[in-house]
Amino acid sequence: MSTDRRTVLGAALAAPLLAQFTGAASAAADEKWGTISEGWVEVRWTEQVQAELDRLGVVVEAVAPAELVKDSRGSAVRFPVRSGKGDPSLKSLPKAEGDGVLDGGIAVRTPTGNARVVNLRGVLRDGLASGKCEVNGVEVGHRSVFRCAVSEGLLTTGDVPVGQPLKVRINKVPLHPTAEALEVYTATFGAPAFTADTVLAHVTAEGVYTPPKQ
Repeated sequence: MSTDRRTVLGAALAAPLLAQFTGAASAAADEKWGTISEGWVEVRWTEQVQAELDRLGVVVEAVAPAELVKDSRGSAVRFPVRSGKGDPSLKSLPKAEGDGVLDGGIAVRTPTGNARVVNLRGVLRDGLASGKCEVNGVEVGHRSVFRCAVSEGLLTTGDVPVGQPLKVRINKVPLHPTAEALEVYTATFGAPAFTADTVLAHVTAEGVYTPPKQ
């Protein structure tokens, strides 16, 4: 395997990292979706993922304005939301969908090279997260990377009149790898340390949701 490929795949392994909120909406979605502002997304990977990163010699750092968070609960990266659109589906979280762009990125250091992952863009549909990013200046697409157990997150909202901007926060949404992600992992690193049921990370997100005009 080439150094470039291993570096790119090391970057892909490093997130859970490439969160579920970031792509390009269709015109139909534009019409029915509201906008997200003043938001951020925090991706906190699990101890199992950290152990695998340690085994592979992968070190994750934040690219500003994203921030690396380290505390008693482990490690996370918090990204400001540059722009976003979607439907939080407050009455039925599994139906939530949206897309957007995150500011900042991550820098991934491996024994064979370094990768700078920025311009995180993606989309959430039917509980599946996909998207694109730039790795060392090269655009890389991610198709169905994670399954997002949105219904397992804790939702809190502000109290405002219907149709007005509303602060929304969802805590600790579990991310699981898809079959496609496990196939890439196996082809790159051998027998995976994870299964489709493994929780790779938990995502917490907050922002002001402005409903579409009626």
